[in-house]
Amino acid sequence: MRPCLAFLQVLVFLLSPPAGAAEDLGLSGTLASYPNPSSSPLSKVTSDFVSGSGSGSRFRAASGGSFGYGYSSGSHSSSGTQFSNFTGSRDDRGTCLCSVALPDTAFPVERVEHLESTALTLSQKFERELSKVKEYVQLISIYEKKLSNLTVRVEIMEKDTISYTELDFELIRLEVEEMKKLIIQLKGSFVGSSDIIDQLEVEIRNMTLLVEVLETLDKNNVLTIRREIAILKKKLKECEASKVENVPVALPRPAPGSCAHGGVVNISRPAIVQLNWRGFAFKYGAWGRDYSPQNPDKGLYWVAPLNTDGKLLEYYRLYNTLDDLLLYLNPREYRIFYGQGGGTVVYKNNMYVNWYNSRTIAKVNLTTNTAAVTQTLPDAAYNNRFSYANVDWQDIDLAVDEKGLWVIYATEASTGNMVISKLNDTTLVVLNTWYTKQYKPSVSNAFMVCGVLYATRTLNTRKEEIFYYYDTNTGKEGTLNIIMHKMQETVQSINYHPFDQKLYVYNDGYLLNYDLVFEQEPV
Repeated sequence: MRPCLAFLQVLVFLLSPPAGAAEDLGLSGTLASYPNPSSSPLSKVTSDFVSGSGSGSRFRAASGGSFGYGYSSGSHSSSGTQFSNFTGSRDDRGTCLCSVALPDTAFPVERVEHLESTALTLSQKFERELSKVKEYVQLISIYEKKLSNLTVRVEIMEKDTISYTELDFELIRLEVEEMKKLIIQLKGSFVGSSDIIDQLEVEIRNMTLLVEVLETLDKNNVLTIRREIAILKKKLKECEASKVENVPVALPRPAPGSCAHGGVVNISRPAIVQLNWRGFAFKYGAWGRDYSPQNPDKGLYWVAPLNTDGKLLEYYRLYNTLDDLLLYLNPREYRIFYGQGGGTVVYKNNMYVNWYNSRTIAKVNLTTNTAAVTQTLPDAAYNNRFSYANVDWQDIDLAVDEKGLWVIYATEASTGNMVISKLNDTTLVVLNTWYTKQYKPSVSNAFMVCGVLYATRTLNTRKEEIFYYYDTNTGKEGTLNIIMHKMQETVQSINYHPFDQKLYVYNDGYLLNYDLVFEQEPV
């Protein structure tokens, strides 16, 4: 069909040339001179159209001579440059034969239709993805505002000294979790650059960590206190019940730093100061207050959590006042690399520690944070040979009372029984030693008051008992029955302060203190 169509196009063009085209075509003496087109030489053009070689077609004309013919795949023009003269030949019957090469100009309809279909499909897909992007942009904008709002709220919480309830933290945590879920959905379905989403994900992760830190550093320790509120509410009833005991609830207190009493006969309920500054994971350690007989009421507060291995004392903090400690204000933080166990004390602005992996005692100057003096404790067992029950690495336990610096330990010669030595606080030389009949690993902890050793043991997860004493003044030892309540299961260290007449107890990471009740001396 295509060669016939091409031939008809040529025929129509030749029979209907535009004005003035006859001369250009070289037909002025032939085609244009015939008044009747049917009598022109071209009227004898044969109908036998044969396919030519290549991309064109061939036809035969019945007239003699030559004629000009032009073909263009575009619009027809009067310019003669678009046409060529073809010289024909005659066959045996006198018929003029002429060959013309015509290009294949069939329009690719199927390809155009396929192209249109593909373009429509791509357009629909683009519209769908564009609508998704618009939706994601709106969601991102909403959550950017929420994140900004949370940032402002957290900044207020950081700057404010007011404590926040557990519900406040929980609400913020839920909002952050909601945003984290959206970010995960966006990352799974978003195509293209995700820099904004990645940035939002980082900010949300930082927000989660910040909320956790703020909850841990609850400034007024309200969360900790509220968890124990049920226990504290029973205090009145227990005080009323204690009226039936032989020991009065409150006795006149001796003068601060005085030993004018008959020894410890009772102890108060614990006062929960706060969680240690390093957090819940740091369950082992010690804390207390510096004591100096020259300035008994001016001592600074110190907190020395051990690392999570329960052995190495690496970091400690000093606070000038109890208010600073409670509010985490103005801490002075120091680092050493040789402290071991929770048997640490502070006396006259010096910290005394057991040197790591040895029976040596070190005196650390708190002004310079340097080990000013070290001294080996003769024959002392160390590295868990005779540590306290349920408390590791406290074979050597240092103590302070009204009489000065002491060390509580055990030796192989004592077969693990407790040994008490009085130390020179300047040189760390042993001044005197007393041997007891109490096996040290069966004791949970110990402290000194006016030269008397008091030892505790565990009754259950909420009670300790001060059950044993040894008086270095008289060499007398005996048993006691003083119940000591606690907040958590294990008591890691106990330190006594002579001026405050308090015990400073490190209880599974919590800082507690107790008031001691002394027996009155006969008048």
